[in-house]
Amino acid sequence: MKKHSPAELENYPGYHIRRLQQIAVAVFVEETAHWGVTPVQYAALSAVLRKPQVDQRTLARLIGFDASTIGSVIDRLEARGLIVRISNPKDRRSKMLEVTADGQQLLLAAEPSVLKAQERMLDPLPPGKRKQFMEMLAFLTEANGDFARAPATGHFKSGSEGD
Repeated sequence: MKKHSPAELENYPGYHIRRLQQIAVAVFVEETAHWGVTPVQYAALSAVLRKPQVDQRTLARLIGFDASTIGSVIDRLEARGLIVRISNPKDRRSKMLEVTADGQQLLLAAEPSVLKAQERMLDPLPPGKRKQFMEMLAFLTEANGDFARAPATGHFKSGSEGD
Protein backbone atom coordinates (compact mmCIF):
# COMPACT_ATOMS: atom_id res chain seq x y z
CA MET A 1 0.00 0.00 0.00
CA LYS A 2 1.48 3.32 -0.96
CA LYS A 3 1.82 6.14 1.55
CA HIS A 4 -1.11 8.57 1.77
CA SER A 5 -1.76 11.69 3.75
CA PRO A 6 -4.27 11.49 6.61
CA ALA A 7 -6.74 13.49 4.51
CA GLU A 8 -7.01 10.65 1.98
CA LEU A 9 -9.21 8.36 4.06
CA GLU A 10 -10.86 6.96 0.95
CA ASN A 11 -7.59 5.17 0.22
CA TYR A 12 -7.73 3.17 3.47
CA PRO A 13 -9.55 -0.18 3.54
CA GLY A 14 -10.61 0.40 7.16
CA TYR A 15 -12.49 3.53 6.15
CA HIS A 16 -14.51 1.63 3.55
CA ILE A 17 -15.09 -1.34 5.86
CA ARG A 18 -16.43 0.96 8.59
CA ARG A 19 -18.68 2.75 6.08
CA LEU A 20 -19.93 -0.55 4.68
CA GLN A 21 -20.75 -1.70 8.23
CA GLN A 22 -22.78 1.48 8.75
CA ILE A 23 -24.60 0.85 5.48
CA ALA A 24 -25.17 -2.82 6.34
CA VAL A 25 -26.77 -1.91 9.67
CA ALA A 26 -28.92 0.82 8.10
CA VAL A 27 -30.16 -1.50 5.34
CA PHE A 28 -30.83 -4.31 7.83
CA VAL A 29 -32.76 -2.01 10.18
CA GLU A 30 -34.77 -0.59 7.27
CA GLU A 31 -35.67 -4.01 5.87
CA THR A 32 -36.52 -5.50 9.26
CA ALA A 33 -38.23 -2.42 10.76
CA HIS A 34 -41.53 -4.26 11.01
CA TRP A 35 -39.91 -6.88 13.24
CA GLY A 36 -38.04 -4.40 15.46
CA VAL A 37 -34.89 -6.48 15.64
CA THR A 38 -31.31 -5.26 15.34
CA PRO A 39 -28.57 -7.17 13.50
CA VAL A 40 -27.02 -8.27 16.81
CA GLN A 41 -30.37 -9.37 18.23
CA TYR A 42 -31.11 -11.34 15.07
CA ALA A 43 -27.66 -12.96 15.19
CA ALA A 44 -28.14 -13.86 18.85
CA LEU A 45 -31.58 -15.37 18.26
CA SER A 46 -30.31 -17.32 15.25
CA ALA A 47 -27.30 -18.63 17.15
CA VAL A 48 -29.36 -19.73 20.16
CA LEU A 49 -31.85 -21.45 17.86
CA ARG A 50 -29.00 -23.34 16.19
CA LYS A 51 -27.28 -24.11 19.49
CA PRO A 52 -29.98 -24.47 22.17
CA GLN A 53 -29.04 -24.14 25.83
CA VAL A 54 -25.94 -22.14 25.01
CA ASP A 55 -24.58 -19.97 27.80
CA GLN A 56 -24.15 -16.21 27.49
CA ARG A 57 -20.36 -16.22 27.15
CA THR A 58 -20.42 -18.90 24.44
CA LEU A 59 -23.14 -17.00 22.59
CA ALA A 60 -20.95 -13.90 22.57
CA ARG A 61 -18.09 -15.92 21.03
CA LEU A 62 -20.40 -17.55 18.49
CA ILE A 63 -21.54 -14.23 17.07
CA GLY A 64 -18.30 -12.30 17.61
CA PHE A 65 -19.81 -9.94 20.16
CA ASP A 66 -18.28 -8.53 23.32
CA ALA A 67 -19.05 -10.82 26.29
CA SER A 68 -19.41 -7.87 28.66
CA THR A 69 -22.26 -6.31 26.64
CA ILE A 70 -24.10 -9.38 25.33
CA GLY A 71 -26.16 -9.36 28.53
CA SER A 72 -28.03 -6.21 27.50
CA VAL A 73 -28.85 -7.79 24.13
CA ILE A 74 -30.22 -10.86 25.92
CA ASP A 75 -32.13 -8.64 28.38
CA ARG A 76 -33.94 -6.93 25.49
CA LEU A 77 -34.74 -10.23 23.78
CA GLU A 78 -35.98 -11.67 27.07
CA ALA A 79 -38.14 -8.60 27.76
CA ARG A 80 -39.82 -9.14 24.39
CA GLY A 81 -40.44 -12.80 25.19
CA LEU A 82 -38.16 -14.02 22.40
CA ILE A 83 -35.64 -15.79 24.58
CA VAL A 84 -35.60 -17.30 28.08
CA ARG A 85 -32.83 -17.93 30.55
CA ILE A 86 -32.91 -21.34 32.18
CA SER A 87 -30.85 -22.73 35.04
CA ASN A 88 -27.77 -24.69 34.12
CA PRO A 89 -27.93 -27.96 36.07
CA LYS A 90 -24.12 -28.26 35.90
CA ASP A 91 -23.39 -24.73 37.15
CA ARG A 92 -25.92 -22.78 39.22
CA ARG A 93 -24.11 -19.50 38.54
CA SER A 94 -24.58 -19.93 34.82
CA LYS A 95 -27.79 -19.53 32.82
CA MET A 96 -28.50 -21.25 29.53
CA LEU A 97 -30.51 -19.64 26.76
CA GLU A 98 -33.46 -20.95 24.78
CA VAL A 99 -35.43 -19.32 21.97
CA THR A 100 -39.15 -19.18 22.75
CA ALA A 101 -41.92 -20.06 20.31
CA ASP A 102 -42.37 -16.31 19.71
CA GLY A 103 -38.64 -16.01 19.00
CA GLN A 104 -38.80 -18.86 16.51
CA GLN A 105 -41.80 -17.25 14.85
CA LEU A 106 -39.99 -13.94 14.58
CA LEU A 107 -36.93 -15.58 13.02
CA LEU A 108 -39.05 -17.36 10.42
CA ALA A 109 -41.17 -14.31 9.65
CA ALA A 110 -38.20 -11.93 9.44
CA GLU A 111 -36.01 -14.20 7.33
CA PRO A 112 -37.25 -12.89 3.94
CA SER A 113 -36.55 -9.33 5.11
CA VAL A 114 -33.09 -10.31 6.36
CA LEU A 115 -32.29 -12.01 3.04
CA LYS A 116 -33.53 -8.95 1.15
CA ALA A 117 -31.18 -6.76 3.20
CA GLN A 118 -28.26 -9.02 2.28
CA GLU A 119 -29.24 -8.89 -1.39
CA ARG A 120 -29.55 -5.09 -1.30
CA MET A 121 -26.04 -4.75 0.08
CA LEU A 122 -24.58 -6.88 -2.71
CA ASP A 123 -26.88 -5.58 -5.44
CA PRO A 124 -24.41 -2.98 -6.79
CA LEU A 125 -21.97 -5.80 -7.60
CA PRO A 126 -22.32 -7.76 -10.84
CA PRO A 127 -23.67 -11.25 -10.05
CA GLY A 128 -20.34 -12.87 -10.93
CA LYS A 129 -18.48 -10.73 -8.37
CA ARG A 130 -20.74 -11.35 -5.37
CA LYS A 131 -19.36 -14.77 -4.47
CA GLN A 132 -15.81 -13.48 -4.93
CA PHE A 133 -16.53 -10.49 -2.68
CA MET A 134 -18.01 -12.75 0.02
CA GLU A 135 -15.00 -15.07 -0.19
CA MET A 136 -12.62 -12.12 0.19
CA LEU A 137 -14.59 -10.76 3.16
CA ALA A 138 -14.57 -14.17 4.84
CA PHE A 139 -10.84 -14.57 4.15
CA LEU A 140 -9.94 -11.15 5.58
CA THR A 141 -12.16 -11.68 8.61
CA GLU A 142 -10.64 -15.08 9.31
CA ALA A 143 -7.05 -13.98 8.62
CA ASN A 144 -7.38 -10.98 10.93
CA GLY A 145 -9.57 -12.64 13.57
CA ASP A 146 -6.85 -12.49 16.22
CA PHE A 147 -7.17 -8.70 16.25
CA ALA A 148 -10.90 -8.75 17.07
CA ARG A 149 -11.99 -7.43 20.45
CA ALA A 150 -14.66 -10.12 20.40
CA PRO A 151 -13.37 -12.95 18.22
CA ALA A 152 -15.94 -15.36 16.83
CA THR A 153 -15.28 -19.03 17.45
CA GLY A 154 -15.97 -19.88 13.84
CA HIS A 155 -19.00 -22.11 14.39
CA PHE A 156 -20.97 -20.27 11.73
CA LYS A 157 -18.32 -19.93 9.04
CA SER A 158 -19.20 -20.46 5.40
CA GLY A 159 -19.83 -24.10 4.71
CA SER A 160 -21.07 -24.85 8.22
CA GLU A 161 -24.60 -25.74 9.12
CA GLY A 162 -27.19 -23.02 8.78
CA ASP A 163 -25.54 -21.05 5.98
